[in-house]
This record gives sequence, structure tokens and C-alpha cells, in this order.
Amino acid sequence: MTDSIPQILHPVNELKSLENRIREGRFQRSLALLTAATSIFSGLEVAYEHYRGSYSRRVMYTPVILSGVLAAAGVAAFFSRRAARTVLRLAAAVTLVDAGVGFYFHVRGIQRKPGGWRLPMTNMIMGPPIFAPLLFGTSAYLGLIASYLQREDANDIERGDRSGDDTWLARLLPPREGRELLSEEQDIREGAFQRQVAIITGISALLSGFEAYYSHYKNNFRYAVQWTPIAIAPLLAAASFAAIRSRRIATTALPAISAVAAADSAIGFYYHARGVLRRPGGTKHLIYNIIYGPPIFAPLLFGAAGMLGILASLLRRRRP
Repeated sequence: MTDSIPQILHPVNELKSLENRIREGRFQRSLALLTAATSIFSGLEVAYEHYRGSYSRRVMYTPVILSGVLAAAGVAAFFSRRAARTVLRLAAAVTLVDAGVGFYFHVRGIQRKPGGWRLPMTNMIMGPPIFAPLLFGTSAYLGLIASYLQREDANDIERGDRSGDDTWLARLLPPREGRELLSEEQDIREGAFQRQVAIITGISALLSGFEAYYSHYKNNFRYAVQWTPIAIAPLLAAASFAAIRSRRIATTALPAISAVAAADSAIGFYYHARGVLRRPGGTKHLIYNIIYGPPIFAPLLFGAAGMLGILASLLRRRRP
């Protein structure tokens, strides 16, 4: 009986160790690998959405290409600390800019539809998904954060060493802004950026909820389960924004609702995959059915908001 106690406590100790590493900002390799995975899913989602648009503009190729670049950079960062600070950081920054550019083109695409913004709901539902480029930027945000973190096996000397950080931008800014940027970088290295991640979680939840709404609206809310992400998204956003001010909400309500969102995204992925397989031809015309069926990876983007919420709940708040 006593021999089984260590076996039971081992997973508990592992989880505690993981939590401590996150609180100390020592999870660079894990987050880099997660960046690579989310980038692949986002890139596939963008690839077939733009295929539906016939790649009518060359700029539509950029997120597809950058998703592959970011994924490769994430894998490289998993193996190399230098790659994390250079290649991953650059790839993430460029991808974030591209997400902003994509948002501009999607807004313009809606404006150019008959009626423009005089028929906002109709054209947002029937036009390009307005917030999809910003959700694509979630992977880039994760990569950018990962580039400033410490490695899981960082020792005490490495934790205090900032000589390898790229501070050229801080030098170009005015002294006050430069000091604030350096302070922000140090907070990230030490895992003390809970409020920042909470803000991103809230924004991501709202954008994902809106995307789910008009995507399911096109399907006339055929299934009751299609309402679940629309109901959960504002709850997750509310908990995230409340966590900015309240440490208690950040460690109680936020992780609970985030876990529900993550579970709901898995259920959504199952239904979307089932919808693809139930189309005429099923697996015989799998690629065609993925392109023209329900967006198979879209629910996982909602799950990314839940994952961000869980991450925020484990981080520390910025020092006074």
C-alpha cells in the first residue's frame, strides 16, 4: 500500500512543478512548440478559406506562407535558445503585422460588398470573416511571448542574465518609454504578466464568439450545441477583463470558464469533423469536403482563447 503512494503523488508533483515553471516564466520550449501547433492549424484554416476566395489577391498567400514559417520557427525555438530569441521573435512580429494587414483587407472586402456598411450584419455574414485575421495573430502573440521567456532548465545565473536579449528597440525609444519596454520584457521573463494575457484572452474570446455567431448563423443554428460557444465567449471575456483588477477572479473564475471553453472547442471540433465526413463522398473526397464543409479547425481557435485563460490564471501579477 505504501509503495503505491509515490506513484499516486508523482503526477501531482509533476503538475505542481509545471505550475511553478509557468509562474517563474520558465516554459519557453513548451510555448514555442504550442506556437508551432497553433500556427499549423491556423494556416490550414486560412489556406482553404482563401482557396474559396480563389486567391484573387497575392496578399492572400502571405498568411499561408507565414504560418509555415512561424511553425518552423517554433520548432527551431524548441531546440535552440538562440533561435527563440531571433528567428521566432522575428517570425512572430512579421506575422502579427500581417494579421493587421489581413484585418484591413477583410474590412475593405465587406465595405465593397453591395450596401457596404449600411448593411453591416448581412455583409459581415456573407463577406470575408472580419475577425479571422486577428485570431490568426494569436499564434504570433504566443510566439512573441515565448521568445522572451526562460528555458525550462534555466539555472539561477541564466534567470538573472539579460545580456542576450534584443534591446535595440528600447534604445531607439525615448528614455522613459525605453525603460518601460525593458521592464515589460523583464516581467515576461519572470512570468509576471498575468494582466497582459488576461486582456488578450478577453479580446480573443469576444472575437471568437462573434466568428462563431455568424458562422453558425449561416447554418441557421441547426443544432442546439451551436449556441454553446456564443454563450461561453462573453462569460470568458467577462472573467478575463475582471481578472485584470481581481487576483481572486484570475485564480478561480477565469481558469474554470477557460476549461469549459477548451472542452467546448473539442466538442465543436468533433461536430465539425463529423459534418465534413457526412458530406457527399465522405472520406473519398476528403480535401474537397474540408474546403467546402464546416471550417474544421475553427473550434480549435476558440479553444486557444480558453488555453490563454488557463495560462493567465497560472502567471503572476506584475510587481508594484
